[in-house]
Amino acid sequence: MREDAYPFFIGPHRFDVSDDDGLLLDRRYELVPELGERFLGRYRLSVAGDLLDPCEGRRQWSLPVAATVTVTDRRVVHVCTDSTLTLVGTGTGHQRRVQRPRLVSGQVRWQWPSRLELRSDEETRDGELLIVCDALRTIRQPTLTLAGPAPLLTELARQIRRAVAGFRLTRPELVELSPPERDALARQNGPAPVLAGSRVALPGSLPVEFLSRDDYYRRGTRPMPGRLRQSTRPAPAAQPRRPGSAC
Repeated sequence: MREDAYPFFIGPHRFDVSDDDGLLLDRRYELVPELGERFLGRYRLSVAGDLLDPCEGRRQWSLPVAATVTVTDRRVVHVCTDSTLTLVGTGTGHQRRVQRPRLVSGQVRWQWPSRLELRSDEETRDGELLIVCDALRTIRQPTLTLAGPAPLLTELARQIRRAVAGFRLTRPELVELSPPERDALARQNGPAPVLAGSRVALPGSLPVEFLSRDDYYRRGTRPMPGRLRQSTRPAPAAQPRRPGSAC
């Protein structure tokens, strides 16, 4: 991992993209787009990394200050400056701040997410948007969690759903789709809103790999923040056990 790379725990798999060079940022720490890449929006949001399994979720890390989150037609990128990473699940029952470079950045490309989950709290009007990926050789799912005002995240969820659908529909050389999957993505490319408490499946996702073999077996000791998780998370769909699963 490069020193200025983000502390997520996934990498691309197979033929989709080489991510060895990390993000390209300018001197103001803003994303330099790839050739033909279109900007869709920029936000200030809290960012965390979670690991989900069919029973519960575990927080692996979080950024203590808000990050700049940029959405394009190819990926979602977060950049946080002047930050000390907070790792969770160190075996002591406490969070641990780790001195890393002052720039923390990362991305999730649109070929990876398998679903979106939108959660909100009616009392506080706060929300969470979970961008969930499938991983090889395990049913545990690395997840990028964005938190902020619920109305903003509702619009962001719709924007990301449409961006993912459009990306996959226009790249048959990258994402193989069956006719039913194409039909489902065509519907998701429309203007309908994403409802709070809903789970949006994203057909045609490519699996990712954990960056370290140890991540397949490491278990965090801290659950995800419970209020939003308990009030809005739908019951997980049944998933078959896979060879080599960590669960």
